[in-house]
Amino acid sequence: MPHNRYAVAVADLHDDVVLANHIVHRAGLVTAFGHVSARIPGTDTFLFPTRASPALARRERLLVLDLDGRKLEGDGDPNTELWIHARIYAARPDVDGVVHVHSPACVALGQIGEPLRMLHNSGAIFNDGVPMFDRVGLIRSRELGDAIATTLGSKRAMLLRGHGANLADRDVRAATVAACLLEEAAEIQLRALAAAGGRAEQLHAFSAEEASRAREEFDATGPMSRAWDYYVALAQNRL
Repeated sequence: MPHNRYAVAVADLHDDVVLANHIVHRAGLVTAFGHVSARIPGTDTFLFPTRASPALARRERLLVLDLDGRKLEGDGDPNTELWIHARIYAARPDVDGVVHVHSPACVALGQIGEPLRMLHNSGAIFNDGVPMFDRVGLIRSRELGDAIATTLGSKRAMLLRGHGANLADRDVRAATVAACLLEEAAEIQLRALAAAGGRAEQLHAFSAEEASRAREEFDATGPMSRAWDYYVALAQNRL
């Protein structure tokens, strides 16, 4: 009986990984490049799409990889940046979903050296900070994957200079929603900076207490589930 429940859970997870990859594409966070993965519950393995645009993710094209980057199941080759996912999972047993995106506003924010500021409610889920990985280029080795995981630390998000962002969360749904909200927060901050003539001191950012309260309210199961349902409908052209 436990085996059957596990099989059902993994089957559902395949659907979530496919949807998550479609969401980040439909939300404008990726084009030909980027990838979303999910840890298979209770294991040191994860579901990862083959080397193609996230828009082309399909159940039958998902691979099973381990934390050392080995392909255990599936047909096709993984993206060479699999190390982002493998080494974050290795470093963070609390994480079951990882997203790597090339979000335009996140890239722009990082390139002007601006830290993410808490300017709206849903952006407050990042109130513990969003570190920057300063090395330019692709993450194509275990060593670079470990460096990524070290920079991320215990946070749920990080920027990669000139490259995009990584999100790590309790499951693939939460990580995908967080990726969308991070880009939204970065875009709001860029607009606010433009309206303020580039003067960051003019931004009326949340205080630490305000950001903590907003995070607790938005990060609850209800709002996050509602956000996931919205992004699924967006990806499926049902809006």
